[in-house]
Amino acid sequence: MTNKNLIDLESMSVEQVDKLVRKARKIMQSPADFRHACDGKILATLFYEPSTRTQMSFQTAMLKLGGRTIGFDNPMNSSVAKGENLKDTISVISGYADIIAIRHPVEGTAMAASMYSEVPLINCGDGGHLHPTQTLTDIVTLSCEKGRLDNLKIGVCGDLLNGRTVHSLIKALAKYENNSFVLISTEELSVPIYIIDILEKNHCHYEISHSLADAIKDLDMLYMTRIQRERFKSAEDYEAQKNVFVLDKEKLALAREDMIILHPLPRVNEITVDIDDDPRALYFKQAQYGMFGRMALILLLLQDEDFMLSERETFISEHRCSNPKCITQPESYLPNRAYEKLGMQMCDFCDKRIDK
Repeated sequence: MTNKNLIDLESMSVEQVDKLVRKARKIMQSPADFRHACDGKILATLFYEPSTRTQMSFQTAMLKLGGRTIGFDNPMNSSVAKGENLKDTISVISGYADIIAIRHPVEGTAMAASMYSEVPLINCGDGGHLHPTQTLTDIVTLSCEKGRLDNLKIGVCGDLLNGRTVHSLIKALAKYENNSFVLISTEELSVPIYIIDILEKNHCHYEISHSLADAIKDLDMLYMTRIQRERFKSAEDYEAQKNVFVLDKEKLALAREDMIILHPLPRVNEITVDIDDDPRALYFKQAQYGMFGRMALILLLLQDEDFMLSERETFISEHRCSNPKCITQPESYLPNRAYEKLGMQMCDFCDKRIDK
């Protein structure tokens, strides 16, 4: 089955990712050619949690394509504050807009929203689960700056447990030939097992490191992430983790001259500001690449009839997902949609195993 919703980059083939990168590059080279590409079209941005870059880059992308935007950046200013459920919100707004971009703090929300949308829907982050459009930003940046998406040694550092940008990036780059990964985190914030499963399934070499100084020496790219305060149960847990990995000039001196530094932003204190002028520091330029990547995505979803995204086979489970962070908990009307993986039932919304 296929659809027009970008929930997870797993639904995009390598050929489709490459097509998007080519489209983004074409827009960068000739932006004037695309000023009226979306005349008369409306993008709805539904942001249930704070965002600067993702929301504004989507809005800017649509405006630069000639379209218009509607939406909210605070659910308390919408009917959500009155208790409206996700199904009703999406059913109504998909009648107003031609395409929807949604961010939500609860895992699996984008998948749930796509069930009720009559127009293409884009996942702009669902809790600590996925963030596919940030990964498209990262991929466009890598392609433009390194000239390739394969044969790379990629270091990812910080909160690898809750970092949805990390999860999406690893899943995407694992599809390309001869990429290897260095997973740099504390034991408490190491990547989920399902990410390790993906690396092993794709025969990717990976290393686990607890030292940024040791890991940085032979990387093609270092992907820094912040320790996310909002994902911790207590302030004490956050304080114990927040300053463990800090990229400073001393550590950067150990890196190769052609290594690039990316960061999904916002930065807190994991990269010192005196690194910003180093030519390897590309995180601000990365945000600009993201706008072009989102312009390309909007065009492909709205105008390219052949750009259809794959959809995994699902079934209705007899058991309900018990993940307390899953959208099925607050939105109890959702069906027990599941898929099979290695003989286990997995929740189709949050990708966690369903306990029988």
